[in-house]
Amino acid sequence: MKIFPAIDIKDKKCVRLIKGDFQNKTEYETSPVDQAGKYKDYGFNNLHIVDLDGALTGKTVNLDIIKEIVSKYDLKIEIGGGIRTADSIKQYIDAGVEKVILGSGAIKNKEFLKEACEKFKNKIALGLDAKDGNLSVSGWKENLNVKTTDYLKEVNDFGISRIIFTDINRDGMKTSPNYEETLKIAEISNCPVIISGGVSSINDIKKAKELNNKKIEGIIVGKAIYDGDIKLDELVKEINA
Repeated sequence: MKIFPAIDIKDKKCVRLIKGDFQNKTEYETSPVDQAGKYKDYGFNNLHIVDLDGALTGKTVNLDIIKEIVSKYDLKIEIGGGIRTADSIKQYIDAGVEKVILGSGAIKNKEFLKEACEKFKNKIALGLDAKDGNLSVSGWKENLNVKTTDYLKEVNDFGISRIIFTDINRDGMKTSPNYEETLKIAEISNCPVIISGGVSSINDIKKAKELNNKKIEGIIVGKAIYDGDIKLDELVKEINA
């Protein structure tokens, strides 16, 4: 089970949002680069980064921060947030990230997703954000009235290398992830799935491991770290436990 500590970047700072709401955010003192260094010092190998400025603008706003993190620390990074062009994908891959996460741009334009998977083999992850079983896009402001499972069936053969499944109702809420829905996605998916949204305690990590599902590759932990509900030393022990 891979554990992905999370860094959300807004205005060059680490922030966390509640249910993706930019008006409901908490800023933290640590810089994204320092936070990445802290994760590395504790022994983490993977990192989940979201460029919230990118999500708002559709541009690689914080590329310089990503480059600095990659150059300083030997971490496998997945990065998402407003990535809507092949050029943006290439910039991140050239910077040395392991996976580029496509979301709204790919969901609204399946052809873009397909071409990206063909051009950047084993580099494209797909972010599926669901609310009550339906896909949401555009920073979760728009509900597509499309079942997440139906959409996945349509794109399953494109060559996606990882899926990050987030239950919006739980994100930032620390109410435990939606394991049931994640398992449904894992059953259909041709690639590994990452659990995201709602991690509240070390017990949530243990429960994810107890699912013992080979398709479930890992879990993202964000707000619970920043708020001190999960200590990094106990979290890192779960990687090898």
